[in-house]
Amino acid sequence: MSSDPRPRVDTELAAVAARIVEIRRDLHRHPELSHQETRTARIAAARCRELGFSVREGVGGTGVIADLQGGGPGPTVMYRADMDALPVDEAEGDRPARSEVPGVMHACGHDGHVAIALGVAEVMAGLRDEWRGTLRLCFQPAEEIAGGAAPMIEAGALEGVERALGLHLWTPLDTGRVAVTGASLFGSADEFRIVIRGTGGHGGLPHLSIDPVVAAAHVVVALQTLVAREVAPDRPVVVTVGMIRGGRAHNVIAEQVQLDGTVRAPGQALRESLMRRVEEVARAVAGGLRAQVDFEMVAGCPPVVNDPDSAETVRRAAVEAVGEANVEFARPLTVGDDMACFLERVPGCYFLVGAGDPAIAVRPPHHHAQFDIDERALPIGLSTATRALLAWLR
Repeated sequence: MSSDPRPRVDTELAAVAARIVEIRRDLHRHPELSHQETRTARIAAARCRELGFSVREGVGGTGVIADLQGGGPGPTVMYRADMDALPVDEAEGDRPARSEVPGVMHACGHDGHVAIALGVAEVMAGLRDEWRGTLRLCFQPAEEIAGGAAPMIEAGALEGVERALGLHLWTPLDTGRVAVTGASLFGSADEFRIVIRGTGGHGGLPHLSIDPVVAAAHVVVALQTLVAREVAPDRPVVVTVGMIRGGRAHNVIAEQVQLDGTVRAPGQALRESLMRRVEEVARAVAGGLRAQVDFEMVAGCPPVVNDPDSAETVRRAAVEAVGEANVEFARPLTVGDDMACFLERVPGCYFLVGAGDPAIAVRPPHHHAQFDIDERALPIGLSTATRALLAWLR
């Protein structure tokens, strides 16, 4: 093996840079919702086969696993990319590619994630004699509903894997910058449902009823104190009630009201504590107003927590890719990602690649109809990921 593969790495990366932009644009034009990523999966599988990977399709649904052996024995390292789009109708605008599927859009950058992964496949195949072990590419469905990682794990995606790597293109971060942390990056993402049951009746005679609307209003306000008064101010925690349903007429007291919400927390202990307290507060407040409560917690995904040693490898790779001045510490965010399910089981790192055009001061957020990535971020993600993988596979 060559003692210093860096010149070859730079050459291979440069050769692939334009190709991954074209792949991203093609995927952006043909977005697919969670568990429907059949075209994307076929493209990933076919390209990996062309490059010499051993490919398994239909893993945990529409997932794809592709393995490539290096120049000698060594560890198995997994690189993961999520594939699904969102039920968002893309806005009109001047952009290099636009969704051709009504009501479906890559509004979170997963098209770029797949393109980068296929770039990784091509570069690592070209450098096959420079590294040892096995590179496993994991093309994962259904991240947007936190429903893709677990089925892939059950189907054997992590068998033999010693480390896992992934990235998220992030438009609040300027293109040219990379953010890494050796701790919590994304929070947990869980759902709760509270059904408050009262006694219906005449809107003009409320004293003869138990009003679940009033009880629900008090519960919503009380839940805000869980963050404001029970969590340290420096912890990134969210308790949000996103939906309230109840009542059918202005002059009728409803029988019940349903609240649906989400809890986001940076650590497992705080996650469990908050979910417990949401139920306790709901029962206590509604009970004090004579209403009854049915509570359901729907577990989503745990927090994304990086391994410090793995994160340091990624940080060094990012420094090689963009320079020390453009690598920063990633502060924990309250979005969720089921990359967490992989990182619960094996050490690894999930990091952020800036994809926001620095010339645009106010950028549409992720999951917005006007969302778009700065495609100059794609080669940066490719370079950082490839260099980190090579460091683990030498």
